[in-house]
Amino acid sequence: MLNRVILMGRITRDLEIRQSQGGTAVLRFSIAVDRSFTRQGEERQTDFFTCVAFGQRAEFINKYFRKGSMIAVEGQLRENNYEDKNQVKHYNVEVIVDGVSFTGERASDRDNSGSSSYQSSYRQPTQQQPAYNEPTSNPIAIGNMDDFEEILSDDGVPF
Repeated sequence: MLNRVILMGRITRDLEIRQSQGGTAVLRFSIAVDRSFTRQGEERQTDFFTCVAFGQRAEFINKYFRKGSMIAVEGQLRENNYEDKNQVKHYNVEVIVDGVSFTGERASDRDNSGSSSYQSSYRQPTQQQPAYNEPTSNPIAIGNMDDFEEILSDDGVPF
């Protein structure tokens, strides 16, 4: 079985980290993800996803991201169904975050929207390398279409 989800969107509200009864940091936040398809004459639609991060990952997100920041999260979908005191059933799905990445968005891009003041040109950290790398000013690390070459032949490609 496979249960993986990767989302990239903007954090919708100020982050508030909490502690579980066992002392683990817990961060619940929501991200807004624009749909890729837009019908002619209609506005682009947005989906909102609830994400939950624990421990050091929660502390990392709380430290380096703010409301309006673009974030990429990877994790698993979990159903969280419950019945309230009035016997009304509630159904929701959350993303349990087990990976987080910077998106390459520059701080100046966010400052123009007034959303965040965090200065970053970090490259997307992976789980194998620490997320606390020194900032890089290498434009190739951020990505540019001029950095890619078009391959006109598929000879030798194994798929």
